[in-house]
Parts: sequence; structure tokens; C-alpha cells
Amino acid sequence: MAGVLSGFSIIWVVILVGYFVGRTGVLGEQGRWVLNRLTFFVASPALLFITIADSEPTEVLGPLLWIATLSAFGTAVIYHLATYKWLKRTPAERIIAAMSASTVNSANLGLPIALYVLGDMSHAAPVILFQLALYQPVNLAMLDATTISHRTTFLALLSATLKNPMIIGSMAGLAVALTGWQVPQLVVAPIELIAGASIPAMLLAFGISLVGSKPLDRASGRRADVLVGSVAKLIIHPAIAWVLAAFVFQLSTPMIVSSVIMAGLPTAQNIFVTASRYEQGVVIAKDTVLITTICAIPFMMLLATVLGI
Repeated sequence: MAGVLSGFSIIWVVILVGYFVGRTGVLGEQGRWVLNRLTFFVASPALLFITIADSEPTEVLGPLLWIATLSAFGTAVIYHLATYKWLKRTPAERIIAAMSASTVNSANLGLPIALYVLGDMSHAAPVILFQLALYQPVNLAMLDATTISHRTTFLALLSATLKNPMIIGSMAGLAVALTGWQVPQLVVAPIELIAGASIPAMLLAFGISLVGSKPLDRASGRRADVLVGSVAKLIIHPAIAWVLAAFVFQLSTPMIVSSVIMAGLPTAQNIFVTASRYEQGVVIAKDTVLITTICAIPFMMLLATVLGI
């Protein structure tokens, strides 16, 4: 338990530093934007490449990938069933809300927590791979089908997915792991150096994002959506992952813990970006990201206590 508390403490300290950086304006108005782009386009792909290349392929493509897939889709379905007749929303807004309830912040928080709490960043790789390669394209396709102004084609979605820097880094690392190829040190060394910038930049950007946020505004009329989505994200999603890991796949205790902790991560910030692009469910996405972000680490500490780590 001391190791878990130490891991969460490290994460929170860096997030708080990011928060004060944002409050003081040290990095200017574009600080968070630059840090996010640095991690997404440069540092995180390098980190994923190094992490997956050094892992066992069965760990990335094995039960953890299936649990991430089934728990996310299961949570989204439960959200739809629970709110379909109660909250009268447009199909596109329901899709955004379900995404908010079932998509985890697998990069900005998943990688640091996998490293400092679970002790191995490879635990985050299956979730990242699933969300970027399957879950996000499927949801975007559904959003395109329910809106008029943003229609696209299957080939366009496939092309956008394959061009995603984190997919490229993950796939390149997976290719190295599957073939057993020893990447020359002259190539690995600079990639490792760049990868080292990923987690600090992620957490600093995350802290900056908390500045000035005020969720659950009564005037928005979306409090119920946000609260239901937050409960689904923080409680139902990890509960489904626990059932799958413990009883369906009958994994070892460390793998059960990994599945539950990864499913208990807060809502991914890119859901807000998606909502803004489609101009649907923007308030729901923004507030669910903030509520789950504030509550997720205490909830995961509780999960860690319950799971005995």
C-alpha cells in the first residue's frame, strides 16, 4: 500500500505544479496547448514504441485488450439503457455522453499510473491501442451517421486512424516485439530520451487544464447527464472490468488489479475536443472530464485498498 500511495503522491505533486504553472501564467496562454501537442505528436509515440517493443506481445494483445474492449462497450451500453427514456437528448449528444462515460484518459494519466502505481507502463498499452484503433473510430463513425455537417467515409476514418502518431508508435513497437528485432542503440537512445519527456509534460498539461474549471452549472441543464456519466465512468466501468478479469478470464491478482485500475481512469480529454468538433454534448463532455478527473485518483486509491495493493 505504501508503494501505491507513493505512486499517487508523485503524480499529484506534478499535477499541482502544473496547476500553479497555469495559475501564474509562466508558460503563457499557449502553454497547455504546446505541452499537449508535444506529448501527442512526439513524446508519447516514442514512449509507446519503447514500452511495447520491450514487452511480451501476449501482454498487449491478450486478455487485457479484451477486458478493455468489453468493459468500455458494456459501460456505454449501460449508459444508453439507463438514460434513453429518462434524458431526452439527440442521438449525437447521447453518443458523446456515452463516450464520456466509457473512454479513459489512457495516455495523460494511464501511462504515469501504470508506471508509478502498477510498476509497468505496458499495462496501459492495450487500453491505448483499443481506444485509438477501434473505439474512437467506431464512435466517430456513429457521430458522422447522426450529423449532417461532418459526414465522412470509412476510408477517411481508416486513414485518420493509421496516421495517428500514437497508433504509429504502438504498431512500430508491436512489430519489434513480434519479430524480436534488436533495434540499434544509436536509434533507441534518442527515442528513449524523447520518451522521457512524455510523462512530466502530460501531468503538467493536465494540471494546467484544471485552472478556472467550474463544472455542473445549473444553467447548462445537463447536470443529470454529467452525474450519471461520472458514476458510470468511476464505478460501473471498473466494476465490469473486475468481473471480466476475475471471473471470465480468471486472471492473476496483479492482472485483475491492472484491469480495474486502468478502467477506473477518468474520462479522456479528447472527448471534449470531439464534442467541440461536432458541436454536440460539449457541456456534458467538459464537465464529465473535470468531475472524473478530480475524483478518479481518490477512487483509484480506494480501489487499490479494496484490491489489497
